[in-house]
Amino acid sequence: MAASPGGGPRLGRRALIRGGGLAALGIGSVAVLPAFGTPSAVQDPRTCRAPDVSASQKRLVVSNWPAYIDPATKKTTSTLQDFEKATGITVSYTDDVSDNAEFFAKVRNQLGSCQAVNRDMMVLTDWMAAKMIGLGWVQPLDSAKVQNLHDNLIPALQGRAWDKNRTYSAPWQSGLTGIAYNAKLTKPVGSFSELLTRSDLKGKITLLSEMRDTMGFMVLLAGGQPEKFTSQQWENGIEMLRKSVKSGHVRAFTGNEYIQDLTAGNIVACEAWSGDVIQAQFDNPDIKFVSPEEGLMLWADNMLVPNKATHRTNAEKWIDYYYEPAVAAKLAAYVNYICPVQGAQQEMEKIDKTLVDNPLIFPSEDALKGSHGFMALDDKQEQTYEGEWSDVTGG
Repeated sequence: MAASPGGGPRLGRRALIRGGGLAALGIGSVAVLPAFGTPSAVQDPRTCRAPDVSASQKRLVVSNWPAYIDPATKKTTSTLQDFEKATGITVSYTDDVSDNAEFFAKVRNQLGSCQAVNRDMMVLTDWMAAKMIGLGWVQPLDSAKVQNLHDNLIPALQGRAWDKNRTYSAPWQSGLTGIAYNAKLTKPVGSFSELLTRSDLKGKITLLSEMRDTMGFMVLLAGGQPEKFTSQQWENGIEMLRKSVKSGHVRAFTGNEYIQDLTAGNIVACEAWSGDVIQAQFDNPDIKFVSPEEGLMLWADNMLVPNKATHRTNAEKWIDYYYEPAVAAKLAAYVNYICPVQGAQQEMEKIDKTLVDNPLIFPSEDALKGSHGFMALDDKQEQTYEGEWSDVTGG
């Protein structure tokens, strides 16, 4: 694992993802947005709520991914400590989200029956955030109390189909999925098609084990759009992937252990997450990140307030605080993912000038215009696609 800018190895947020198919979680579909959940599991967040005791209890309980917040050092306080000092709110912060599907399984019985999960905030990836919002398990945010979110959210993360006005969600951090290669071992790889077909790369590449990332590119190769594709485009894409795997072109499907293989020379190119590559480059500048000709996959992890949270106003203060550009810059300087806050790039000048122009933390609007999300799947699609994906990848 690459060393962090502060020194010492750390396990990145995306290290723990393994796709997390929901087919085994047993939720049928009804007409909600998106179409998820049996009627007994669907809740109405307007009625499934607890009294907000934020005024009398200066507390906040947060669940997030590992290594996803800046730590205190001998020289500086953390943003969490700064928040506590500024607001008087004591934060119980736990990095207990290690997989979207595992976390869903952990809270589904309570949230599906309108019971508390003893959390005021949870941070989940786009597709899972969409599912939970569709099930009615997430409380709406008071827009007046999260004004910084609406004023400062970067355009690329606005207008998501599953939460068009960011009524329920606020991106914590974002990232790109593209291609990485070791410049010492191979010439540049400019497209996903090239990654899968170039003869000198056979048996020397890996793809990601997260279905939505990899299949987003396969759908693009099949002539579709990841945001909205047909079942035929999916089938064409999965068939192309199947042939590439059977031919021995793809060495393996991995989490972010690909960085170790890329550095060691076990592979020479791979599908990669932007944050991992930044970390790797601190130790090995030969590791390069490429925006494929087909475009980039763009994802975000989102702050959500679950039903029955008892400190909603404190959670909104947390969101508003982290959308202050100076705070967002301090966080981004540690986590090295895409900062979702406009104005943070200018504030980074005061923290770390080497990161100010890093396009993997502050990509231009033009760079993000060619990025793609992955459409929300209903349960039938989820079961079918995850099954075919597992058949191809051996998952």
